Amino acid sequence: MGIKRSLFEQKIKLLLRQVRATVQRHISIIILAVLFLVTAILPSTAHMVTGNLLAQASLNAENLVEQGKALYEAEKFNDAVKILQQAAAAFAGSGDKLGQAMTLSNLSLAYQQLGLWKEAEGAIAQSLNLLQNLERSQERAGILAQTLDVQGRLHLTRGQTENALNSWQQAADIYKKLGDRVKLVRNHINCAQALQVLGFYNRAENILDEVKQTLQNIPDASVRVEGFRSLGDVLRLLGKLRESEEILKESLKVAESLRSNQVISEVLVSLGKTARAQKNPQAALNFFQQAAALSPPINTRIELLLNRFSLLLETQQFRAATDLLPQTQSEINKLPPSRMAVYARINLAQNLARLKKEIKNHSNKNINTPSWLDIAQLLAPAVQQAKSLQDKRAESYATGTLGSLYEQTEQLSHAFDLTEKALFTAQAIDAPDITYQWQWQLGRLLKQKGDIKGAIAAYQVAFRTLQSLRSDLVAINPDIQFSFTESVEPVYRELVDLQLQSKGNLETTSQNLTQARDVIESLKLAELNNFFRSACLEPIVKLDEVLSQDENAAVIYPIILPDRLEVILTLPGQNKLRHYTTKIPRDQVESIITSLRSSLLDVAGTSQVKEQSQKIYEWLIRPAEVELTNSGIKTLAFVLDGSLRNIPMAVLYDRQQQKYLVEKYAIALTPGLQLVNPKPLQRVELNALTAGVGKERFGLPPLQNVARELKVIQSKVSRSKELLNQEFTQTNLQKQLQSTPFSVVHLATHGEFSSDPEKTFILTWDKLLKVKEFDKLVRTSETNRSSNIELLVLSACKTAQGDKRAALGLAGVAVQAGVRSTLASLWSVDDQSTAFLMSEFYRQLKTGMTKAEALQHAQLAVVAKENSPYYWAPYVLLGNWL
Repeated sequence: MGIKRSLFEQKIKLLLRQVRATVQRHISIIILAVLFLVTAILPSTAHMVTGNLLAQASLNAENLVEQGKALYEAEKFNDAVKILQQAAAAFAGSGDKLGQAMTLSNLSLAYQQLGLWKEAEGAIAQSLNLLQNLERSQERAGILAQTLDVQGRLHLTRGQTENALNSWQQAADIYKKLGDRVKLVRNHINCAQALQVLGFYNRAENILDEVKQTLQNIPDASVRVEGFRSLGDVLRLLGKLRESEEILKESLKVAESLRSNQVISEVLVSLGKTARAQKNPQAALNFFQQAAALSPPINTRIELLLNRFSLLLETQQFRAATDLLPQTQSEINKLPPSRMAVYARINLAQNLARLKKEIKNHSNKNINTPSWLDIAQLLAPAVQQAKSLQDKRAESYATGTLGSLYEQTEQLSHAFDLTEKALFTAQAIDAPDITYQWQWQLGRLLKQKGDIKGAIAAYQVAFRTLQSLRSDLVAINPDIQFSFTESVEPVYRELVDLQLQSKGNLETTSQNLTQARDVIESLKLAELNNFFRSACLEPIVKLDEVLSQDENAAVIYPIILPDRLEVILTLPGQNKLRHYTTKIPRDQVESIITSLRSSLLDVAGTSQVKEQSQKIYEWLIRPAEVELTNSGIKTLAFVLDGSLRNIPMAVLYDRQQQKYLVEKYAIALTPGLQLVNPKPLQRVELNALTAGVGKERFGLPPLQNVARELKVIQSKVSRSKELLNQEFTQTNLQKQLQSTPFSVVHLATHGEFSSDPEKTFILTWDKLLKVKEFDKLVRTSETNRSSNIELLVLSACKTAQGDKRAALGLAGVAVQAGVRSTLASLWSVDDQSTAFLMSEFYRQLKTGMTKAEALQHAQLAVVAKENSPYYWAPYVLLGNWL
């Protein structure tokens, strides 16, 4: 019995090592476990069957399972399938249905890796059917639970998240009855990720907290180190970077107590990846170098080298990167054929192509780089290896990447041929996360060829494929170079670029304009989902529903393209959209916006603000002035693009009339009209929860005028509750919001908006409240957002300096809060003028004005007293402007 238990524990450790491997290698959806069942969990077969022949047959079947497991771990999935099919047949022939069920579950895993979904579903269904008809026993229960885990993985990979949760919950119930804490931990990590995909963040976080506590109480240090590492990896993938770092450091402590260089190096790799995600490349390099010094096994060495190489490129250490190249190539050449070997070659080839571009852009001719032919020769074996492995997924990646090299060298005929082959292969295995990349590549090639109509068609197919992915976008294969700004956003922008191009005197068609607007709306949604690292946002309304609510509002979509600035204008009651173009390079647009932002932060910079902002007025407003006037427009709603989101539209200056835009129109912003609840403000008495921190906290300076601001607001609303300084804690705020139906929540406290959700926060007395925690405050349940809160005011916040995408954080707070409208500041103004502006805003709101009009009048009231835009311009209204 002692020998059997020891073997069982060894297999559990193997499973946890496989958990680690999957985080590094899994494609499309990151699930934290390779669930390969092993024969050690079965009772000895010899005493279960009669006759030496049957005993020998079953023993042979067990040997076949072990061979299949070895092939699976070597990523020779097609060979694993063949061996496991033989094993299943051998178990069936010996009458060992338990062994047959176990093997079929393993077979399903191998099919999944090859993208053979029907076969995977068939194998798992057959396994479950066998198990349902067997006599209940502890061994049957253990295999049933793990088979349900495999089924959950299959469901989630296929986008059936709720079915995955159901399978995993059944498995969890069995693990609890068996007292198997190790497998329960793995199961809970899977469930947490599925909940994250569905948008149930609180439940996901609670499960991960439970996992952490369970791991603390597991006595076996080797199990704890792998468990902590798996948890740290999934927290990184979910965007919880600080928590990931803390858990991984805990894992490192345990690893160091084991004195295993291999285990320590693996944890250091994970810490390096988290540091990189935290945008701390030097810390990441340090972790990778520490791991390399421990002489890890070849797979880890190659992972380290590839990570170091790409980090050196990222930090523009080009010579150091080229110095690392011979060692990297040498190590990759040592790998036997496997999916990892294929992906390593793809990764290096992509980085080498990037290196050549970077050096060309920096005009650095003193650094020798491999030729395009050298890079192609690096990739060619990857294609052949993938074919020999019959790994269609890897084959598609390798073939398509080779096609992209021919694209960059303008060998279009070869590029077309390879891209079409890669696309056909990806579609054959129903892999949309790969498919869209080759559809996009095909669009680029057609554009290069001059076939604009064909290019648009290819881009539209890629766009629709991306739309179908949604929840998978944040988890696309981490082993292939991927980032949203490089591999997703350009599909949207390049499609819009093509749709808005005019040839000769032909105007862009109305259909193209509508499609371009819809693509931009989808991009805004995708940007926010990427910000949150999960597909947490869905359109809540159709565009026409929003536009029909206000006959005096126009919607303006500026779109910054490489060679020009496009604007799409939507007027009320008109099906035909209008668009106009300014020929100006993106770099010049960004430069003017950066200069204006700097001038706005200077109290004495009024003349510079007028000079710089009038240029933007000429781009966005001047071409539409006549139509805006003729249509009786009173409110302009902007769906802003890029760094335009970091400046207030109110400050745009009309040099002809010598007026700011706010003197002519009420102004609102929206992260996308599909996210705007079009319901007008409920004309009821304003019931406000006011809160603020005026004293120094967490290194943030005191705000002298907070108490004054809150008192002024209380005098302007019908009813109010104040939480000032020590009373303004997360707990107190949440209690108040859940117990009283406030229509307004006004927070006068430090806050910062950043493109990094970990650096986007609101200050309470007891903590820096992160954006991902913000929805806890206004949700009355997991699925219902509070419908009472009309307006959230954040009066002392700012956007992160030097962050061109910082306003994503503001949009993230506004959307995550779930309120209809958010009034926030782009920079903090600790001055009496803030209290005065807010007082005027609430006073005007009570008269029946829309929120946009109330803000306009409040800003004009400050303009009359303080001409400098520094005091009145930072305040922007997001969301519903009615």
